[in-house]
Formats: sequence, structure tokens, C-alpha cells
Amino acid sequence: MFAVSNFVFALAKVIDVVLTLLYWLILVRALISWVNPDPSNPIVQFLYRTTEPILQPIRRFLPMMSIDLSPIVAFLAIIFLKSFVVATLFGLGYRLQ
Repeated sequence: MFAVSNFVFALAKVIDVVLTLLYWLILVRALISWVNPDPSNPIVQFLYRTTEPILQPIRRFLPMMSIDLSPIVAFLAIIFLKSFVVATLFGLGYRLQ
């Protein structure tokens, strides 16, 4: 069972790293939105391409406001996924050892 346990640990770690990376990308996008970035900048384009698939579905469910709250909802979802899914996978990995 050690192989399955190692697989579950690796899966949990990968999910944790991906969620952390998404958290930081969304945070940077929210911060640069305050300074009106140049849309032709490759870094800004990369941030928009990587975060828009996450933020756009959230915007559809939020009422239209003058402030975009989708990054906050995305942060809460990421924190929930890290606290529930990743922790559950780590716990499952420990039980399989």
C-alpha cells in the first residue's frame, strides 16, 4: 500500500502547489488592476489569461457592483480547497501507510 500512499501524498502536494500558485496570480492581478496596467504588456496578458477562467464564472454569479469582488470569492474558494481537499488527501495518505 506504500505506492498508493505515496501517490496520494504526491497528488495532495501538487494540488497544494497549484492552488498556492493560483492564489498568488490572482493577488498580483488584483494589485496591478489598481494602477491601470498596459494591456499589451506580456506579463499583464499572462496574468489575465491564467486568472480569467477562474474569475469569469464567479463574476456571473455576483451582482454587478462598482468593486469586483470575484478575487475575494476566489481566495475563499482556494482557502477552502486547501483546507478541505488537500488536508483530506494528506490524511488519507497517512492512513494508507
